[in-house]
Amino acid sequence: MLELLAPAGSMDALKAAVQNGANAVYLGCGQFNARQSAKNFSPEALTEAVKYCHIRGVKVHLTLNTLVSDLELPSVMETIRHAAASGVDAFIVQDLGVIQLCRQIAPHIPLHGSTQMSIHSLAGVQLCAGWGLSRVVLSRELNREEIRHICENSPIEIEVFAHGALCMSYSGQCYLSAAIGSRSGNRGRCAQPCRQSYGYGNWQNKYPLSLKDNCLIYHLSDLEAIGVTSIKLEGRMKRAEYVAAVTGVYRQAMDRGFVRRDMEETLLTAFNRQGFTDAYYDKRLGKDMFGIREETPENKPWLKEMQQSYETAENPLVPVIFRATVLPSSVSLSATDPEGHVCTISGPAPEVARNLPLDKATLAARLSKTGGTPYYCKAVEADISPGLTLSAATINGMRRDVLNMLTAQRARRENVTLGKAKAPTRFPGSRRAPAITVQITEREQLTPQLLRLRPAVLYIPLHILAADPTFFRELCRNQNICAVMPRIIHDGELPEISAALRLVRSLGVASALCGNLGQLLPVRECDLAVRGDFGLNLFNSGAVNTARELELSSACLSFEMTLPQIRDISKAVPCEMLIYGRLPLMVTENCLIRNRNGQCTCHTPTKLTDKTGADFPIIKDGASCRSVLLNGKKLSLLDRREELEPLGLWATRLYFTTENPREVDHILSSLQNPAPFDPGACTRGLYLRGVE
Repeated sequence: MLELLAPAGSMDALKAAVQNGANAVYLGCGQFNARQSAKNFSPEALTEAVKYCHIRGVKVHLTLNTLVSDLELPSVMETIRHAAASGVDAFIVQDLGVIQLCRQIAPHIPLHGSTQMSIHSLAGVQLCAGWGLSRVVLSRELNREEIRHICENSPIEIEVFAHGALCMSYSGQCYLSAAIGSRSGNRGRCAQPCRQSYGYGNWQNKYPLSLKDNCLIYHLSDLEAIGVTSIKLEGRMKRAEYVAAVTGVYRQAMDRGFVRRDMEETLLTAFNRQGFTDAYYDKRLGKDMFGIREETPENKPWLKEMQQSYETAENPLVPVIFRATVLPSSVSLSATDPEGHVCTISGPAPEVARNLPLDKATLAARLSKTGGTPYYCKAVEADISPGLTLSAATINGMRRDVLNMLTAQRARRENVTLGKAKAPTRFPGSRRAPAITVQITEREQLTPQLLRLRPAVLYIPLHILAADPTFFRELCRNQNICAVMPRIIHDGELPEISAALRLVRSLGVASALCGNLGQLLPVRECDLAVRGDFGLNLFNSGAVNTARELELSSACLSFEMTLPQIRDISKAVPCEMLIYGRLPLMVTENCLIRNRNGQCTCHTPTKLTDKTGADFPIIKDGASCRSVLLNGKKLSLLDRREELEPLGLWATRLYFTTENPREVDHILSSLQNPAPFDPGACTRGLYLRGVE
């Protein structure tokens, strides 16, 4: 049966979800979750929340889906320990280092890969399964057939977002909020700049990055049929009334198998951005997917109705079988729940009936009065000796006592032995000055001066290498070339990518740069070594040590780190950092260029401009029509290269995106004598100011 997983940003929202039919809830505790703006739960409140849910047969999934620094690891460990002792049913994770800690401290608790892991292919799911994850939340950009293909071949459970806000960028690959205001979406602090207005080339009151909310309510039976285990409702930052409304509507749709007009209206009233969209699922990308939140007067009667759905009465959720024995010398009553808990109490001896003796129908009628409790009577089994009776007060009291006993048993936490987390092994970094690596985006950027430089690694997009085998076969004799994989590769695109990988391997290319976990297995199957890119979000020593376990040849550290964090991180594999170039802030399934005028003119320079006049150039993701939104200002630490030498890095990378050949040569010439830093055109990125 399809699981309905609802958000709980507060205790009221949790009750709203449970009372309106959620099978499971997901919530955050403390600071290590992707919705820091939600109220979230204190450790003590988490324990009570788990009790509340478990009594009512609802599971609790704890979100630990943010990147954490080395200094934060002790606090993360404490959160894991407390959550495990509280009895949570699953951890939702993103950070490779946090995954490692969960496995060490609480190996009995299932791990669910967050959508922040950017898993959008079968190979990514398989890699997660190999790590011991039991479920993966797929990227929201996948269509029905892609989800079906993954479900049919996945060794673990698949979860899909069904309703709520859509990020413009692939989750886990958005750095826009961090770059603009140091509020990292990867650390739960997203300021939602995608909801602001932008224009193409100059500011306009348009919203090309603001998607409508997702709504798959008409596809629930389809999702279950293709093998999806769980559907997730988004909304931990929404009020409890929203959670009540959306959970209740999806519960009705799942139970009844159809959607009425009033159910649609409830969803629209709860929240919408000029309607909803199911375009990713139905593969209908385009401008119709976009919308903004329009202010409407508060509907107080509706809010009160939603509030009453979880505040005024207990919704009986747990079926109970009563078994009663009424004998001349003894009376007993037991209650059994679906999990096999059995509670039994004894009652006072019965009296001889003067008028109507007690029968099963009368007993069942009285035992069925479970109002105000989480239980409903599924069946009554009775062994009643003839001619006896029990007062209604006696039966009611026994029913109340046995259900209280059952509640206590269902709320009881098992004593589990927790493991000890191992401090990440510290691998020293390089003592040499970092080498120079160079990444290009266009063929024209391969200038003679760049080739004379002979960087330690020359990163060239895979599609450029495959387009001219003769030229690059010769070039490979003098250059250490690494093929740059597209940021996003769906399963249907993999055969063409694999063919290109085999081709470039035959030319002498020995490695590929991968920014997604789903690319590791396909690259290795083509006999190439793997270099890790910034998209893997390596942010702490445990994550880099995991990169070593994955046998990465090198790894580019997250550009959301500060220089001291980079200095102190374990260098379990040769580490590099970006020191020049326009940082990629988003990668989007929607082609931002096509959405401008309905035509795909990807090679025409295009940019978005915000209210402040800041520009964000747009380029393609490899040869696809996916878009990469770049920062307008170029990152530059060229004048501070000497300060980078003590960081223990293997290499520092120059990343050329929109530069023409003359600009490429200018930057290369400035390596030895860099120009003074220009704050109007350049930025230090996040290396000095860090992120929240």
